[in-house]
Amino acid sequence: LHGGYRLSLGGTADKLRSTWNSLWWNLVLAVFITYLLMAATFESWLYPFVVMMTVPLGAVGGFAGLFLLNLWIPQQLDVLTMLGFIMLVGTVVNNPILIVEQSLIHFNEDGMTIGDAVIESVRTRVRPIFMTTIGGLVGLLPLVLAPGAGSELYRGIGAVLLGGLLIST
Repeated sequence: LHGGYRLSLGGTADKLRSTWNSLWWNLVLAVFITYLLMAATFESWLYPFVVMMTVPLGAVGGFAGLFLLNLWIPQQLDVLTMLGFIMLVGTVVNNPILIVEQSLIHFNEDGMTIGDAVIESVRTRVRPIFMTTIGGLVGLLPLVLAPGAGSELYRGIGAVLLGGLLIST
């Protein structure tokens, strides 16, 4: 500004910026820890990478869920909604873990080819995956759709989890 004046963020706005930065690092840390945990479990660096490919799909679904919610009720991308994205990292990897683990069993123990092992794994695991996903989606619907005192506080988390779980599945 002219005349020696300057603008700076202070008070609550400054704390909000540091909170956002902290949450971004928490998201990166959640992805990293999830990857390392799966690498230790699978005893491989490749298989967790395949599983982690669902995290971007979950993020797209989270933003889509938030977008669709905004068509009905305005919901900002606030701190609690950002927590929904961090929770989404641990949620969306569950289904591909089942398929990758079953594929490895078919490949290593049953002697199937990779393609046949994946097809057979999807065939045997798709029903339990859909059952648990539908259960989770139905459980999240009241959080997103139910009106009431305080519902606007957690509605963003529900929309992010609902959209992320639906798209990643």
